[in-house]
Formats: sequence, structure tokens, C-alpha cells
Amino acid sequence: MRSHGIYTLANDVVYDQLVALLNSIEANVNPDIPICVIPYDDRLDKVKREIASRENVTLFDNWDAIQRWEDFANQVWAAHSRAKHTGKSKTAWYKGHLHRRLAAFEGYFEKFVFYDGDSLAMKPLDSVWEKLDTYDFVFDDWEHAKPSPVAALNIPIIEKTGIYKEADIRPKLHCASFFASKWGFFEPNELAILKERLIEQGEIEWINGRGWWDDAFLFNYMTLRCDRSLFNFTLSPDGKERTGNCANADPFVNIDNVLHNEQDLKPIHRIHYMSYSSSDFARLSRGEDVDIRYKDSFLYYRFMKQPDQKPKELKPPSTLIKTGRLLQKAVGKVKKIIS
Repeated sequence: MRSHGIYTLANDVVYDQLVALLNSIEANVNPDIPICVIPYDDRLDKVKREIASRENVTLFDNWDAIQRWEDFANQVWAAHSRAKHTGKSKTAWYKGHLHRRLAAFEGYFEKFVFYDGDSLAMKPLDSVWEKLDTYDFVFDDWEHAKPSPVAALNIPIIEKTGIYKEADIRPKLHCASFFASKWGFFEPNELAILKERLIEQGEIEWINGRGWWDDAFLFNYMTLRCDRSLFNFTLSPDGKERTGNCANADPFVNIDNVLHNEQDLKPIHRIHYMSYSSSDFARLSRGEDVDIRYKDSFLYYRFMKQPDQKPKELKPPSTLIKTGRLLQKAVGKVKKIIS
């Protein structure tokens, strides 16, 4: 087992984003740090070719662990009132494998950092490894600031149990797009205990089922209920450690292809391109002028090793193409309604 490493989750659909992330880690974190790609599903032909071209990158192959997390997530979801209301264990708004990221706890590194595939790494991880000497989980996001109705956990329901108060819960809320932790947490016996609490004791309702099942919401429940220590850089007493990270919300300044927080020019751990689809990045990589904030940064890292293949200019899609996409989207919505 290696002492330190990085995980991400990918398949061929997000190939362009995977390449950009791997290049950004090489440029801004450490060119030699081991990276392990957890398969989102079995669409992996391009991913495997990319991994074969990089000495420090491997494919996660502990399929027993992946299946354990698949079963755990599906079984507890089926117990949620939202699932019971629909009468389906997997609806149109829950049929993904994002919870596979949690297989990192059964992986190959004693300490690890997970980056979402729609991210770019922007600075070394020294401060993260240092925090893991004191804390069990490390995050860097602003989920704790969200209003209760859209928070990951149903704070009013949890407060009624008398186990936690909002003041205990709120600073522990987090997302799952970037986190650090240690090998061995949530081993099978602990998962069994959590599953019993979620299903038999009804604690599944602690998870906010506000309209879809979110693996990050489940992760929030787990980090709260396991009662291990947690640090979030956005709650750090050191103002230099508090930055934004979302491409669609936070203002950044590009300095030599590294993004910094606009206020005080603080370096950020990563930029997270949440709310943009994988097809947006695929089209951008082919030279289409897609409306993505900080797209120049993405293109730099996507083609860092192949600068000759980088689009010379970005062109807007034709009216015909736009119309076709709108029709496809409309057909997709109808299929979801009638399915």
C-alpha cells in the first residue's frame, strides 16, 4: 500500500475532462504522485489507453469493494420515503454510480485525496496531507452555508432526535467533489451498522430527499454518524485558507495558468466545473465555442501534452445544430415523463 495518492472517478464519457485533470495534477500537484481511476461504469476503452500512457496512473480493480458500495447505496436508497413514494428503487433521477467514489476507503493509499472528474487541480496538497495528521476527513467547500431546505441533511428531523443540534450539524456539511481521508474507514462491519440505522431505525430520513438521490448527501450522513473528526478549509480560522472553488459561481484570476481567488489572490485547491455537462467539454475540446466559464484554463490543461491538437479558434454551433439539440432535449424530457 502506498502512503499517499489521488483518486478520481471516470469513464469514456468524461475522457476529455479526465485528461485535463490528470495534466493539471502533473503540473500543479506532483508529477509523480500515484493516481487511481475508479471506473464509473464499464465504458473504459479510452480511459484504459490513457492510463497505459502514464506511469503513475492505474485503474481501480477491487470489484468486490465497488459491488459492496453499489449494494449499500441501492439498499439504503430503496428505504427512503422518496423511493417508496415512486415505487421504484431507481428512478429517472437516480441511476448513476457516483457513490463508487467511496470505494477509495478500500483502495491502495493510506492517505488519499479524491478529485471529481469535472475538476482541475490548482496547487500542491501539502496543507491537505498536514491536516490529515490531525483530522480524519478534510474538505474545501461551502455546503455548510446552504439554507436548511436545500442542505444535504434534513436538519429539523435530525434535531428532533435530540442527538445533534443544528450547531453540531452545520459545520460538518460538505460536498463530495473534493475530499481527503484515510484507508480503512467504513469497512464492512461499520457499513452494516450504518445500514441498520438507516433502514431499520429510519435514519434514512436524515438525508434530504429534496427531489433526487445524491451520493454526497449519503456521504454527509456517514461522516456525521461515524463521529470522526472533520476539517473544512472554508471554515478555517486562517483567512488565507478560505477560497471559492466553483467555476459557475466564484471569481478567479488566472496567473500563469493557475487560478487564484479574486479576493487577495489566494491560490485554490481546485476549480470545480459543476453544472456543466460532459458533452459541453467534449464539444469545447473539438473547437466549439461553448458557454463555460474559465474554458481557456480547461483547454490549456486538456491539451497541455498535445498543444498542436488544441483548437486554434472556437466557433459557435450553427443554427441547424442548435435546433437539433433542442429537439433531442425535448424528446429526452418526454421519455422521462412517460417512463
